Amino acid sequence: MSENCCTPNPLAHSHVGEPVATAGTTITPANHAAARPSGAVADTLVVGSITTNNPAAPTAEAMAISGGQIIGIGKLSDVEGLTTASTTILKPEGIIIPGLIEPHMHIWTSLLNLTWTDVSHEVCPTFDSVVERIKETAAKTPDGQYVLAKLFDPSLYPGEPDLTRTILDQVAPNNPVMVMNASMHYLYANSPALANAGVNDQTPDPVGGKFGRVDGKLNGVIGEAAAIMKVAGSLPKPTPADMATGITTILNMCASQGVTSLREGATGALAGVAEVAMLHQLNGAKRLPTRVSTAQFAQMDGKSSVDVAATWKAAGVTPFSGDEMVRADAWKVVTDGSNQGRSGYFEQPYLGEVTGGQANWTPEGLHDVFKAGLDDGWQIMVHTNGDGAVEFALTTLEALLPSYGKHDLRHRFEHCSVTSDDQLTRMAAAGINPSFLMNHVYYWGAAFRDTILGPERANHLDRVATAYKVGLRPSLHSDYNVSLVHPLQSARTAVMRQMQANGEVLNPAECATPAQALAAITTNAAWQIHADDRGSLEVGKRADFAVVDIDPWTSAADGWDTIKVNATYIDGTQAWSA
Repeated sequence: MSENCCTPNPLAHSHVGEPVATAGTTITPANHAAARPSGAVADTLVVGSITTNNPAAPTAEAMAISGGQIIGIGKLSDVEGLTTASTTILKPEGIIIPGLIEPHMHIWTSLLNLTWTDVSHEVCPTFDSVVERIKETAAKTPDGQYVLAKLFDPSLYPGEPDLTRTILDQVAPNNPVMVMNASMHYLYANSPALANAGVNDQTPDPVGGKFGRVDGKLNGVIGEAAAIMKVAGSLPKPTPADMATGITTILNMCASQGVTSLREGATGALAGVAEVAMLHQLNGAKRLPTRVSTAQFAQMDGKSSVDVAATWKAAGVTPFSGDEMVRADAWKVVTDGSNQGRSGYFEQPYLGEVTGGQANWTPEGLHDVFKAGLDDGWQIMVHTNGDGAVEFALTTLEALLPSYGKHDLRHRFEHCSVTSDDQLTRMAAAGINPSFLMNHVYYWGAAFRDTILGPERANHLDRVATAYKVGLRPSLHSDYNVSLVHPLQSARTAVMRQMQANGEVLNPAECATPAQALAAITTNAAWQIHADDRGSLEVGKRADFAVVDIDPWTSAADGWDTIKVNATYIDGTQAWSA
């Protein structure tokens, strides 16, 4: 799990952006589907136990596919007339369900520490187990080589302990060690790592960064990008081939959770147009394991919002450009930071503090960046964590949107973590739908309630039930690598709202129904990424499906997180298998 989300860390810029930039700016869609036009005869017949997610016909025993499109579904006798002797027959082992949709995750920023040892709270439930895992990793690492770990989140342990230089020296005396905080705002280093970077007790704090000290001596706790870069900036950079392998690894991980379509939530934040170009290049070499919708980042160093929009347009990255596997769909704006990192923007202060964070934009700047996206016809996708950020973005769009008439762009607020009844009602009136990070409830709910926000604001966290009540179409997302891609676990949390820390339920009034939660990871999520041809298995839709061992539509929500995925299919052809 990571607190970091949509604002890229300079370390990611340095280590990921440079090799990705070698992909250039030429966009060449592969158009795999063009070679398989749909017709009246099935090229593939899928036979088995099928859950359609279509209320009019919830189950089926056969599905006829032509050119990746469903041309018939129902009883076997209903579709046999669509087949010929050359039709391929598939009989997957398990229950066939619609492919799940992950509407907000991050490929590029997740590449920075993809191979680092995971010391997240999920893997290491106690602070002692974090220390032990680092020690075990060091024992397997040759002397002198780096031990690198990620996703350490002190906010989830009693007393919010730090990984100090003393601790890391004890567990890895012969190796330089760096551990990245989940927020990516802090790095923890031992003596060999500091020595390799030429940082010692006399090294001054850089502007915008801080080296933690006790009695004038470095304690190994390094805060903010300027200081982090002095210690970690010299790590070896991955090659473009490493990037390609990492992307494939991430997409396969998504597929392993039943995902057949996803939205990359901040495309271009590290390397601009090259990120889109690389996705198309990889897809041209071999079809990707999942479909990718991209949200173009609205900021580039040294450029105005209008200039950024012009840069994307000049490269041919315009709304809905691309192909059936990689398509540009949205304009991404980040208005605040992380609630658990206390940088989300709230109207009232955090517990024990005098401020509630701050916005990333001035009112004029936010107006201009939204306008630049709207002028080019983009769906606006806005990171809003605190209720202050929701209000800021909502007020700005309420003033802007009427000038653009009625367009089916399906604007979105990402995370939309803490909201009032009034804000959700106004979002519905403005045509802005939320995508909730339900793992805020699961992983951090107790911390929000007890130490960060207080009970009243915590009860307003991820309000799926109220969103439905006021007429919104919410989706659920992971914000990977903020948390792992696991749509069925997110849906389980939407229904149960149990907090991992203590099993308690956070505000039962906001518990969604099972049908609402499953819609939020299928049809609603597909609709939000402008993929109306996915999310259910019906005639005319794409044959994107997963094969699972237990049907979530007929089983209790408390077991959804343990459902195993055996395979996924895109356009009726296998994309991933266990």
